Amino acid sequence: MRDIRHRRRSIPALAALAAVAVAAPVLIAAAPASAHGSDRAGRAGARLAAELTEEVSARGAYRHLAKFQQIADANGGNRAAGTPGHAASAAYVHDTLAKAGYDVSYQDFDIYEAHTKTERTTVLAGVDGAPRELATAAFTFTASTPQGGLAAPLALARVDETPGCTADDYASGTFTGKIALVKRGSCTFVEKQRAAAAAGAVGVIVYNHSGTTPVRGGFSSPAEGVIPSAGITLADGEALAAAAAKGEVKVRLDLDQEHVKKTTRNVIAQTKGGRADRVVALGSHLDSVPEGPGINDNGSGSAGLLEVALKLADEGANKKGTGIANKVRFAWWSAEELGLLGSEHYVAQLSAQQKKDIALYLNFDMIASPNPVQFVYDGDDSDKAGEGAGPAGSAQIEALINGFLDKKHKPHEGSDFDGRSDYGPFIANGIPAGGTFTGAEGVKTAEQAKRYGGTAGAPYDPNYHGAGDTLKNLDLKAFDTNLDVIAHAVGTYAQDLSSIGR
Repeated sequence: MRDIRHRRRSIPALAALAAVAVAAPVLIAAAPASAHGSDRAGRAGARLAAELTEEVSARGAYRHLAKFQQIADANGGNRAAGTPGHAASAAYVHDTLAKAGYDVSYQDFDIYEAHTKTERTTVLAGVDGAPRELATAAFTFTASTPQGGLAAPLALARVDETPGCTADDYASGTFTGKIALVKRGSCTFVEKQRAAAAAGAVGVIVYNHSGTTPVRGGFSSPAEGVIPSAGITLADGEALAAAAAKGEVKVRLDLDQEHVKKTTRNVIAQTKGGRADRVVALGSHLDSVPEGPGINDNGSGSAGLLEVALKLADEGANKKGTGIANKVRFAWWSAEELGLLGSEHYVAQLSAQQKKDIALYLNFDMIASPNPVQFVYDGDDSDKAGEGAGPAGSAQIEALINGFLDKKHKPHEGSDFDGRSDYGPFIANGIPAGGTFTGAEGVKTAEQAKRYGGTAGAPYDPNYHGAGDTLKNLDLKAFDTNLDVIAHAVGTYAQDLSSIGR
């Protein structure tokens, strides 16, 4: 799961369409002929779902997790996009599925790697004392300053509930040729940078909203780095803002960053059986961050999909004309940690008809967190939080998953479609989506600890984006529960899409 700093708030709130989706199954049921077909499909779906759920297990999928760990150990401790560790992971998934009879392909695309050579902010004038350097973190994929740095006065963006996010946070005419000082919060770094650049700023310095470290922000690609951008600490930012409110403060921003192009690849596997105009799509990102092997994030989702795909093949899904009614398409995305780049590339390459053929998309990202909570994506916006409902059909996907967990007497709760994982490009294109995850860097509440066990006041995954995200730090019971969720959804939807009006 990618860091929130990369989030793009491009997900539409489609509550009105969700209401239409609720009505759709009723209209289908009203036609007697289709009702009989729906009953048969429903029974077939229930049978296949029960068989797959019985066959999959955490023990069976653990072998894939062990393979990902082995690959990371042999390749510098990580499986990040564009590295040999990711390439070996993709080859393992590809070859395993090809042996199982799937139509498997690679989808190559370009990514960039940032190498920072210089990251420095120097206060030149306007603050008490001699000129001094501030702890600075260049944004990933920032534009570089001219050689020797960029010396200019500071201009303060308005600090409100959305600091530096919109044009009215930059007083007209006062930012031209200056470096904007912006507080972190609310919107993406891309949005802050673009608003500052539009106001005439020649650089951006973002100061933190908490803690003692500089903001470590970034963009998804060099193309998004319009003007030199860097982060500083909360204390330094507040000191600069206080001084600039009284008079001119001049700083030098010195950033030198190299952007190296690399190629990485998605892995796409599709059943031979099933209707091509009724595709059940599922995805998990296969890349880790450079800092660790990524066994929970997201070896767990990747291993879960792989194990269910193999069991589905055992049920005859790759025999044309038999087995399943609807094609099932599994995807292992690359470069999710760089900003959903793999899934965005995939969806962008689809034609309008190909998008229409995808009945739904299910996403599984971090499903074995060591201090877990069972989250289910809130397709109907019943929690009334964040981004709103998903596209029409998302409410029914959530209901299917919740109903399955209820029957298993497994507690669960909703999670907002906040744009942090690979469902984003799908719901942005009107494709209904859902899925589960067990938590990232968020902190478990006392109430959640009572419901799920574990440690209140501690992160769901203390090893999130770190070297400790290994085989030793997983909750295999949570993993097993989510494997059952995947198996039940795949079995149901491979035979029966009537609940979402298809």
